[in-house]
Amino acid sequence: MVSNTAQTAAVSEDLPPASPRIRLADGRYLAYRESGVPKNKANYKIIIVHGFGSSKEMSFLAPQELIDELGIYFLLYDRAGYGESDPNPKRSVKSEALDIEELADQLELGLKFYVIGVSMGSYPTWSCIKHIPHRLAGVALVVPVINYRWPSLPDHLIKDDYRRKLIKWGLFFAEFAPGLLRWWVTQKWLPSTSVLERNPVFFNSRDMEVLKTIPGFPMLSQEKLKQQGVFDTLHHDFKLAFSRWDFDPMDLSNPFPQNQSSVHIWQGYEDKVVPFQLQRYISFKLPWIQYHEVPDGGHLIVHYAGLCEAILRALLLGEEHLHYKPTIAKIVS
Repeated sequence: MVSNTAQTAAVSEDLPPASPRIRLADGRYLAYRESGVPKNKANYKIIIVHGFGSSKEMSFLAPQELIDELGIYFLLYDRAGYGESDPNPKRSVKSEALDIEELADQLELGLKFYVIGVSMGSYPTWSCIKHIPHRLAGVALVVPVINYRWPSLPDHLIKDDYRRKLIKWGLFFAEFAPGLLRWWVTQKWLPSTSVLERNPVFFNSRDMEVLKTIPGFPMLSQEKLKQQGVFDTLHHDFKLAFSRWDFDPMDLSNPFPQNQSSVHIWQGYEDKVVPFQLQRYISFKLPWIQYHEVPDGGHLIVHYAGLCEAILRALLLGEEHLHYKPTIAKIVS
């Protein structure tokens, strides 16, 4: 059964690995966690890709009844450098997809599998659509991050976006002054993770209620950030997500040209981390993407009651929940 506890593991510099791991072709280890029905009895095999500061212990609150009824097997893993997985000194957007493919092969998931990427776990998921489309049975991107360096994003939608400016400054310090950045985020006079966990700049009212029931972002605490391994992992993940990629998602082709499956984006209308306007634009430019919007949703919609079930029903069964179908007359192009 999928855990109902949204625990977040951090890179451990002292303890030996407690989770099962595979050894990749380049010698690195990836740690993983399995849940749902046994793999050999599964009708659907889904790899879930966690976001920034998270891990394979993230929650995906699918009802056990649905898991048993449909026969769903889940595979969650620590991305490179996170949790109990080794860092990848040659990490790239493409290598993230290749890690997923090798993980699937070593655990014998079969020729095709589903991928669900959450928040910053979306850039490995976009990479799967680009680099291993032939391995995909279906894809869902949940509140996927936007890389403002994608060439196809129209200037009139991004030029005044404060998030773009924040990311620009973050990239500057990550590239040219990582030591200063680390010093800044570990100062005792800063309010630690409360900046993220209780700040209405980042989260709407419904998100704030969710944050009362989950541990939040332990990996982003000052104590964890003092660990060089933790800081390096977050630092490199941020740079990779928002630097130039080897492709523009809006140049991608439909991985399911015969409509044998589908790609989905799930977005909160009130998301303050990722603007809904850009998600609507992407789904407009890529009409093969099925777009779903949570009217009162923020960035933490994956923790909302009923959302994971809706995501699975849309992805696996093609069921559209009318409540999440946006009523938009026109998308600005």
